[in-house]
Amino acid sequence: MTNELLELLAAHPVFSSLSEADRSRLADLAVPRRCAAEEFLVLAGDCWPYLFLVVEGCLLALKESSEGRSLIVADVEAGEVFWGLAFFEPGMPNPVSLQSRGATRLYLWMAEDLQPLLLENGRLMWELARAMVRRMLRASEVIEGLAFQPIASRLARLLLDQIPADRPSVPRSLTLDELAARLGTSREVVCRALYRFAGDGLINVTRTEFTLTDRDGLSRLVEGD
Repeated sequence: MTNELLELLAAHPVFSSLSEADRSRLADLAVPRRCAAEEFLVLAGDCWPYLFLVVEGCLLALKESSEGRSLIVADVEAGEVFWGLAFFEPGMPNPVSLQSRGATRLYLWMAEDLQPLLLENGRLMWELARAMVRRMLRASEVIEGLAFQPIASRLARLLLDQIPADRPSVPRSLTLDELAARLGTSREVVCRALYRFAGDGLINVTRTEFTLTDRDGLSRLVEGD
């Protein structure tokens, strides 16, 4: 048990309803884990009966096509919980791989260790169900974008999400490959779209940063104007 984990559990919306004794019990069951940058925590197809809480860093949920193309369907960031399907349904293979974006630290709980605590605490189950609903809504937004929005609109939305309104320039932390994986396309298509945006005066792209020069113009692309 660590004081850090106890403090995280006490402040976390999923676990804060537990009594102090149950949070201590939960902390005792936790398995600490560290992942190096781009390390896989679990691969798609594995039966992985764990729930986890990210403490530092970020994990990417990846789908792979038969042609080897990747799609990032979710980010699991610090403070968020996530789970393998086998945590709730024994023997169910994971539909996605989980890969650390950078150095990442988390705590894991096995299904057989955590299940008694879940069954004893209705509020804990309720908050976990709410976390599932939020995750489903995010997945729905990804699917809707892939199904109904052209690449230019999806890329414009991604850039607007990445670059705050009060700070027009940000470092290029996303590679072309990661941009493509978030949009469900190829790096060549992303590169052409970025050059088009730059040619239209919407952005300025250097080797080290993105700068928005026309936020309203990008917003109109997102809206389909």
